[in-house]
Amino acid sequence: MLEAERIPGAAWALVQDGEITHAGAFGQRGNGGEPVTPETVFRLASVSKTFAAQLTAQLVSEGVLHWADPVRRYVPQFTLARPEHAERLTLEHLLGQSTGIVPNAYDNLLNAGHTLDEILPQFERVEPFCAPGDCYTYQNVLFSLVEPAIEASTGRSYSDLLRERFFEPLEMRQASVGLADFRAQANRAAPHVRVTRNRWVPVAVNENYYRVAPAAGVNASAVDLGHWLAAQMGHRPDVIRPEGMLALTRKRVRTTRELRREGWRDFLGDAHYGLGWRIYTVGDQDLITHSGWVRGFVAQVGYSPAHNVGLALLLNAESAAINDLSLHFWRQLFEEPSLLASSGRSSAAGFSASSVSLSAPDCSTASSRP
Repeated sequence: MLEAERIPGAAWALVQDGEITHAGAFGQRGNGGEPVTPETVFRLASVSKTFAAQLTAQLVSEGVLHWADPVRRYVPQFTLARPEHAERLTLEHLLGQSTGIVPNAYDNLLNAGHTLDEILPQFERVEPFCAPGDCYTYQNVLFSLVEPAIEASTGRSYSDLLRERFFEPLEMRQASVGLADFRAQANRAAPHVRVTRNRWVPVAVNENYYRVAPAAGVNASAVDLGHWLAAQMGHRPDVIRPEGMLALTRKRVRTTRELRREGWRDFLGDAHYGLGWRIYTVGDQDLITHSGWVRGFVAQVGYSPAHNVGLALLLNAESAAINDLSLHFWRQLFEEPSLLASSGRSSAAGFSASSVSLSAPDCSTASSRP
C-alpha cells in the first residue's frame, strides 16, 4: 500500500501482551536517501493529546489538579461572547473535546503563524452553540489551555514533566516536545506534501502547531510509541496505573461523524471521545485510538483491550493511506484474530531483524490538521 501511494517514508510498531513484537520501517527520511528506521523521529501531531490527558490524569490522582477545575482559574484572560459559558468550562471539557465552541476554533490563526497570546483575545467574539459537556467540538487551541493549568499547579514546565514522568521511565529515547528538540534529532523524518499524483516533496517544519504543545507538540519514533501503547494497556503500572486509564477511556461524548468515515462505516458500531482518546465500538468490544495530521506528517495509534494488541503508524507524508492501513489491520484483528496469533513473533530486542527499509520514489525540494 505504501508503494502504491509512493509514500516517502513510514515506520510502525506492533505491541502484543506488553511487548513490542515487531517494529518496521519503509522508505526514506528525505532527499538525502537516508533510510527510515523504527527509531526515526516523526511529529505526532494530535497523538500528542494522549500525553496531555495522561499527565493531567496523574496530577488529578495526586490531588494537584481536579477535572472540575475552571479553565479561567489558570487562564483568567480567557472569555467568550457569553462570559458565563467561559466561567463554566473545566479541564475535563478541554480534554474531552466538549467545550461547546465551533470546532477547530482559530486553527486558521495558528496556520497563519499567530502566537497563543495573539489568538486568545479573539475568543471573546465566539458564541457557544451547546452547553459544556453536551456535544463534541474538536479543538487544538482550547485543548492547549491545559498547559498553563499544569505548569501553574506544579511549578514545572510541561515538557520537563513529560520527560520525567513518561519519556525517561518508559525508555522513549527519541521522544521530545517542541521544534528545537525535533531539529536536534539527527535521525528525523522530513515532512512531505504531494505536488502531483506520484510525487511528494519535502517542506520546512514550522513552529505553528508546536505553539499548542498539549494538542500537537510531541515528537517520537515508532519504537517510542510502542512503549507508550504498552503502558496505556496496563503493562507498566509502575509508570501508569491501569485504573488511571479508566477516566481517559470512559465514553463521554458521541462522535457521530466518525461513523461516516469511508471504510469504517460498516466496521464501527459507535464512536465516542473520552479524554485525549477516541473510543470506537466494534461489536461488543472497544478500540482505543487517536490520529494526528500536521503539515507533512500523519500518525495513528490504537489498541484493543480485549485482544491486548496495539499498533502505532507514522508517515512523513500527508496521505490518507494511514487510514487504509490501520483499518486493514484492525479489521483483521477483530474479524480474524487467529491470523495474528498464527503469524508468530519476532524478537522485541532485535528491531533490525524485524524491520524493512524499501526504496521510495525520489523526492526533490519544492494545511495543517493535527
